[in-house]
Amino acid sequence: MLDIHSTTASQDHNVQGLERVGSLAGGALMFTKGMRHGGLVGLLQMVVGGIAVARGVSGHCSTKAWWQKHRQEYHRLRSDIERSATELEALKRSAEAATEGVTVTGKDPLTGS
Repeated sequence: MLDIHSTTASQDHNVQGLERVGSLAGGALMFTKGMRHGGLVGLLQMVVGGIAVARGVSGHCSTKAWWQKHRQEYHRLRSDIERSATELEALKRSAEAATEGVTVTGKDPLTGS
């Protein structure tokens, strides 16, 4: 659960500048709209608005941190795959060069048959 009062390293500010101002303004607008609307829909608007305001006040968004972590992992995996593809292409060229001009006769050179 998100604890906005915690000062641990996981509370790094990953929401800054216009994004933070937008969260504050948008959250406040959504919250007041929910108050005016009332009912279940109004309650949901108030909850979403409150979460956005908390995001703007704290400067931290756990969801954004999760996406950033997994995007870095995706980029690492992508570079590993690209490096492996390059190595595989080099192996293919090497195999083609090694077998250039070679024919298969169907005879086993070790047994002589």
